[in-house]
Amino acid sequence: MTAIKHALQRDIFTPNDERLLSIVNVCKAGKKKKNCFLCATVTTERPVQVRVVKVKKSDKGDFYKRQMAWELRDLAEVDAKDASKENPEFDLHFEKVYRWVASSTTEKNSFISCIWKLNQRYLRKKVEFVNVSSQLLEESVPSGESQSVAGGDEDALDDYQELNAREEQDIEGMMEVCDYAISNAEAFAEKLSRELQVLDGANIQSIMASEKQVNILMQLLDEALSEVDTIEGKLSSYEEMLQSVKEQMDQISQSNRLIQISNTNNGKLLDEIQFLVNYMDLSKGHIRALQDGDLSSPKGIEACINASEALLQCMNVALRPGHDKLMAVKQQQHLFAELRDTFARRLTNHLNNVFVHQGHDQSSTLSQHTAELTLPKHSPLHRDLLRYAKLMEWLKNTQREKYEGLSRTYVDYMTRLYEREIKDFFEVAKIKMAGTTKEGKGNKFGLHGSSGKLTGSTSSLNKLAVQGSNSRRSQSSSLLDMGNMSASDLDVADRTKFDKGEVEESDGGVISRQAIPGEHRHSVTSNEKDMVRLMMNKIFHSIETELNSLIALGDKIDSFHSLYMLVKMSHHVWTAQNVDPASYLSTTLGNVLVTVKRNFDKCISGQMRQMEEVKISKKSKVGILPFVTGFEEFAELAETIFRNAERRGDLDKAYVKLIKAVFVNVEKVAIESQKTPRDVVMMENFHHIFSTLSHLKISCLETERREAKHKYTDHLQSYVINSLGQPLEKLNHFFEGVEARVAQGVREEEVSYQLAFNKQELRKVIKEYPGKEVKKGLDNLYKKVDKHLCEEESLLQICFLFGCWPCMLVWVVWHSMQDEFIRQYKHFEGLIGRCYPGSGITMEFTIGDMLEYFSSIAQSH
Repeated sequence: MTAIKHALQRDIFTPNDERLLSIVNVCKAGKKKKNCFLCATVTTERPVQVRVVKVKKSDKGDFYKRQMAWELRDLAEVDAKDASKENPEFDLHFEKVYRWVASSTTEKNSFISCIWKLNQRYLRKKVEFVNVSSQLLEESVPSGESQSVAGGDEDALDDYQELNAREEQDIEGMMEVCDYAISNAEAFAEKLSRELQVLDGANIQSIMASEKQVNILMQLLDEALSEVDTIEGKLSSYEEMLQSVKEQMDQISQSNRLIQISNTNNGKLLDEIQFLVNYMDLSKGHIRALQDGDLSSPKGIEACINASEALLQCMNVALRPGHDKLMAVKQQQHLFAELRDTFARRLTNHLNNVFVHQGHDQSSTLSQHTAELTLPKHSPLHRDLLRYAKLMEWLKNTQREKYEGLSRTYVDYMTRLYEREIKDFFEVAKIKMAGTTKEGKGNKFGLHGSSGKLTGSTSSLNKLAVQGSNSRRSQSSSLLDMGNMSASDLDVADRTKFDKGEVEESDGGVISRQAIPGEHRHSVTSNEKDMVRLMMNKIFHSIETELNSLIALGDKIDSFHSLYMLVKMSHHVWTAQNVDPASYLSTTLGNVLVTVKRNFDKCISGQMRQMEEVKISKKSKVGILPFVTGFEEFAELAETIFRNAERRGDLDKAYVKLIKAVFVNVEKVAIESQKTPRDVVMMENFHHIFSTLSHLKISCLETERREAKHKYTDHLQSYVINSLGQPLEKLNHFFEGVEARVAQGVREEEVSYQLAFNKQELRKVIKEYPGKEVKKGLDNLYKKVDKHLCEEESLLQICFLFGCWPCMLVWVVWHSMQDEFIRQYKHFEGLIGRCYPGSGITMEFTIGDMLEYFSSIAQSH
């Protein structure tokens, strides 16, 4: 076993820096016996790690290998099975229970004893030993070979040291000298003992020979001790002298500390005094300004502002602990409070008088501005109030009650002033609007003032008005008739004058500043904005009511005014929202814009309703329907008004509604018409719609434009075919018979042999239609068409000269009939050429004659 242990230490544990303390030969219980070794080891490095290692012989049997290892700290229990009887079996409880059978009970007990000692020495958590004899746990195992490694006490574990290389060489050299060292250990040990005795005797003799040197050494030591005593005496005297110096230095150090503390305290006291003087001292000039400063002059106001700010700084200084107990500080605070109250009363009384004076201001009245129709400007009042902005802010921070009372006074008097001016302004605007309207019934309707910003140039509008007056005003009622006034009372140019009567808002830019005299230009909080909005609601509460009243009057005069108002009000709302979406002006104008939009929608609905209610006389021609020309005028006016407008989408939606209503009602009237053929009503009106949409180029109505063209073309073709009919009736019947014979199987060149369709019969029919008769028939046809078409289109010569589109329509109809007649003529000529070849039979007139007939007839009418 010793040889095995030595081999395991050398081959397995020494390379891993471990020492083998105990070993037991075991096999697993209940299985085929495959022997292995359980080894108890400790590491040579600190901290010490204790392990139980399972070592097994290799399959080849020439060396050992490490198979498994457990940390001793993971061992929970050691079960020896029986403490009173010899039993080689034992269990080790790690993460699971391992059951072993030792080769002998002695090896088992030696191994368990080693495990117990290692547990006691190195582990805090003690392993539980079951069925183990108490003697085994207290005494070493008497086995000789185990005693040297695992059977000793705890110190033996630490005393064991492995031989180094030099010691191994010395022992091997000694054993080589004595050949019997291995075979006869007792003889070898006896020889070593004799040699040791010889060496001890030599050492004693050497010591005895050195006695004289030892005596000399002892004498030198005595002398050295006496010198040491002398030095110690001198050091003691020096120590006493230094002790007195130390006491003196301690006294000096104590004095220096007291002086330093005094200086520190004096410095702190000076800082405190300097702090109070710097932050709680108000100059005499500031005191005089607060008590008697002039609040009406710019210099006096500036002095009061500086004094009030200095006073506020003194009152708001953050005092240090203990300052409030000083009498001087209390006196200064009392003085500051009196100055604050005194100046607040003076400021409140002065501003109260200013507000009362401004509220009764009559220096700039509306009558002075009636020519421009603008609100009076209050720039001087604004400048006067803005001088007190910082003082009002000071009053707000120091005397909140006085500030709020002063704000109520300001709101009260400014409300009276603006309510009076706004009411007068809108009354004058209404009078001008109503007065000009009454005048417009005989002449023109409009307002004088600054030109509109979104209606385009005045010249273009006037040109539009002239064209509308000359070309379409003579017609019957139109979309203009759908307002609350008749079309004869209002003209397109009259409406543009309503747009020119735009109210100048030259005062609007300063309203917000005047409404808040205490707020100068700085970033305001949400609460301040709410306060501003509340004040403006009170001061200008009449604006929204008056605006709605003016809008209602304009809508009553002419519902088309809602177009101008929608564009203008949308622009103002957009401008106000770009500045501040939550401002009072933006909110108020937004509310008014809702009313304007409602009027606009009502205007469109009213026009559609009027279309449905249009009645056509049964005795007169229909012509161009009034709502068709009305839509044209509406679209031309709307395109001018809404050019580059923000609310273009509202107009596009209205266009779609109106054009659909126009289409539906044109077809309705065409069906109900008794005097004018349905095709004529559809052709004329949809041609007019197509021309209007092509001229205006309204992108959202492009689909309707194409649809109008399609309807116009279809009904034109239908009307031409139905109206032209068969102008050469007998000749047409003759050739219908010819075509019937061909259809029955007769060859075309043999038709002339038919009795009823021979050449003589053909010549008889042709002679009945000389050129004179054909021209007469075409003239009657033109008169028939002229009766069907509207009256404007009978002015053929004037229309050709000036290019008027109704005449172009007559020309198109007449030209279409010409094309249809020529088509029939060519058809007859083709039949003659195929069915009567070589006969030399021709019509009494040529295509050139026909073209001359159509042209001369059109010009003669």
